[in-house]
Formats: sequence, C-alpha cells, structure tokens
Amino acid sequence: MAKTYNDEFISLMISVLTVSDSRTEETDTSGKYLVDTISASGHKIHDKKIVIDDIYKMRAQLSHWIADEQTQVIIITGGTGFTERDSTPEAVAPLFDKTVDGFGELFRQLSYDDIGTSTIQSRALAGLANDTLIFCIPGSTSACRMGWEKIIKNQIDSRHKPCNFALRLKNVASECGTRG
Repeated sequence: MAKTYNDEFISLMISVLTVSDSRTEETDTSGKYLVDTISASGHKIHDKKIVIDDIYKMRAQLSHWIADEQTQVIIITGGTGFTERDSTPEAVAPLFDKTVDGFGELFRQLSYDDIGTSTIQSRALAGLANDTLIFCIPGSTSACRMGWEKIIKNQIDSRHKPCNFALRLKNVASECGTRG
C-alpha cells in the first residue's frame, strides 16, 4: 500500500504567480497574502512573479518552474474569470499531466457560502505537471484566503490524513525514501 501521509511536517518549495494586467508588487494584495501565509505555515517561497494575462507569458513562467528541480507547488492567483482577458485555465490546463478535478468542484462549493451563485463564474482548477502541483484560484484576496485555508494548506501538508499531495511531489521521495 502506498504511503499517503508522514508523521513529520515536510517543508515544500512554493512559487506564487499573480496574473494581472494592472497589479504591481505594491498593489498585489493577493500575492502578498499567499507569500505571507505560506511562509507562516512553514513552507518556503521559491519565487514570486507577476505576469500579464497572456497565455504564452504565463506558460513560459510556469514551464520554467515546472522544469526546475526546486519548485514543488505553484499557486496562481488571477485570470480565472470570464472577462476577455481571463485566460489562466487556457494557459495552464494543457500543461497538466493529471487534473485534480475535485479542487475546482470543492472551491466552488465552499465559495457558495460567500458569493452565492456567482461561484459558477469561477474557473478554479488544479493539476500535476512533472510532479509539480499547480493550483489556480481567483485573484481576490478573500478567494486566496478561502482556497488556502480550506483546501490547499491541508493538501500540501504531509501530516494530513487520510491523504495529501506532499509525498507525490518531485524531490520529496528522495527526502523521505518513499513516494505516495
């Protein structure tokens, strides 16, 4: 039987990508929230970037992180809606080796309590690419908070039972001697 949890916390290397045509480092409250809360949780920030909502620029940055040996998790905030410029799902989905279908479903279910039926306009998604876990969440700070606190933090915590993604990620198997 594959091991699906660990009794000790494994600190993961996480990169954060803000997708926006208007945000700067000074105005990127969602990206700042993610960086701060990730660090406070014991994980490490490998990199943080802001990229305009352009499919090819997003794919270029993501491909770099997916191919490098450091980034184990990528959290993308922004570009998941239905405006003309929202293209995060179109940029990211073709990069996935496997899709984590339940993430988008659960994200929308949990969002219903806050935004009602408007949650159907969220195209939150997640998947694995080269053993790198990628989460795409809306750009509002409240959406980032809900996604992190109610889903992501547990699913990347090696101690979370009955299962989590931590032992599935690149470079974790060599650290733990096993892969889930």
